Amino acid sequence: MFFIYKLIFTLMLFMGTMITVSSYSWLGIWMGLEINLLSFIPLMNLKNNKLSSESCIKYFLIQAIASSIILFSIIMFISKSKMINEMYLFNKTLMMTMNSAILLKLGAAPFHFWFPEIIEGLNWINSLILLTWQKIAPMMILSYTMKLNYFLFTIIIMSTFIGSIGGLNQISLRKILAFSSINHIGWMISSLIINEILWIIYFIIYTIISISIILILNKFNIFLLNQLFLIMNNLYEIKYFMLMNMLSLGGLPPFLGFLPKWIIIQNLSLNNFLLTLFMIMMTLITLFFYLRMFYSSMMINNIELNYLNIINKNNYNYMMMNMLTFISINGMIMYTMFINFY
Repeated sequence: MFFIYKLIFTLMLFMGTMITVSSYSWLGIWMGLEINLLSFIPLMNLKNNKLSSESCIKYFLIQAIASSIILFSIIMFISKSKMINEMYLFNKTLMMTMNSAILLKLGAAPFHFWFPEIIEGLNWINSLILLTWQKIAPMMILSYTMKLNYFLFTIIIMSTFIGSIGGLNQISLRKILAFSSINHIGWMISSLIINEILWIIYFIIYTIISISIILILNKFNIFLLNQLFLIMNNLYEIKYFMLMNMLSLGGLPPFLGFLPKWIIIQNLSLNNFLLTLFMIMMTLITLFFYLRMFYSSMMINNIELNYLNIINKNNYNYMMMNMLTFISINGMIMYTMFINFY
């Protein structure tokens, strides 16, 4: 019975995002956001997790405040126009207010304070939904209202900076991925400024890498750095998978995660070289704390456990890990070969 309820709310979650993305009116966009919010909260609430109830309340309050501001902006906008394509009638202050509410829903800096706290109370599957699927609707609304370039440049700078600096002193893997996601939000907004197709490419690649990482962490029930060192000490294959996926998430060439950043750097450096240089420098800091996670287990002898973790290599999750890790590691090479062939 619990599985049926979970399936219903998951379908409603997807439906809410689809309504927001495909809607032609502002009230339809707001309605899709509310359906998405009210269907995700029951999925967040877990019986075995004491922090899930606190995360549900915090998430509901933050998203409800952001939705109220968006609805206020929509009502003010409807008095002038009912069509999305007539965005030039927006007042700059009203547009900045709406963009701030969208960025609050998205978890971009400086509206990011709720994001690491809420993700700490979730399991890995809900964390994956929050890191990936829940970004689609706010990003699409942001693409409709993208007129204030200097405001968005400020958001990009703050997101990349806070996302890289905030993950340095964390021992929780969920918070590390949350701050990494804030850093990637800055890159996604910069890809939206260039082209919506580029944002879709970036988001798909980010989702593939995030799924491959979270599948491994969920399989072994790992939430902290010391668990990562101890549990994976004898599992060398899984440890290498995890390291390569983290390097790909950080955008290190020649892994797949470097491909969208390469395209963004190539396009954005023509118009704003200093912004591009700052984003690259901040990404190097994220690579530092990814490498720090695995340095002691790769380069220094750890205390061996007295037992071996045995995994069934015919398991569906294990095959999924292999396939997604192969794409994450070799995707850049396959793309280069495909381009050269054609």
